[in-house]
Amino acid sequence: MEPTEEDYKYIQLAVELAQQGVLNNVGGPFGAVVVKDGEVIGQGSNKVTSTNDPTAHAEVVAIREACHFLQSYELSGCTIYASCEPCPMCLGAIYWSRPDRIVYACNRRDAASIGFDDDFIYTEIGVSPDQRSIRATECGRALGLKVFELWMNKRDKIEY
Repeated sequence: MEPTEEDYKYIQLAVELAQQGVLNNVGGPFGAVVVKDGEVIGQGSNKVTSTNDPTAHAEVVAIREACHFLQSYELSGCTIYASCEPCPMCLGAIYWSRPDRIVYACNRRDAASIGFDDDFIYTEIGVSPDQRSIRATECGRALGLKVFELWMNKRDKIEY
């Protein structure tokens, strides 16, 4: 699908948010906007360094704001505009929030060229948990399964 005039308008806003974040020393050079029915309902710039929160990427900040605005954990009917191709964490958050589209300006190779290289995470995902660079150990599975059983049997749960 070719980008529309509207796509360029919101990408420009995402890039402006990234620029403001850089100039104000808020975080890395990333911005994002969530749009529904022609209205910006969430926006953010990267705030990792200013909040000491490694999850405060622009897309996550914008998703949180949009979900709060909609009073929903879903962003169906929305488009997420990002100044850069989302990293693996943001991509996961985007998929969980279920927007209709993602539109981005720079790609991950562009980000890697300025020191934001996520290829190691994409590689780690395919490696067995016990062989990753940050080792993972399964422990207490039976305890965890009890909570899963509670969830499965809960009649008044809100499914997502």
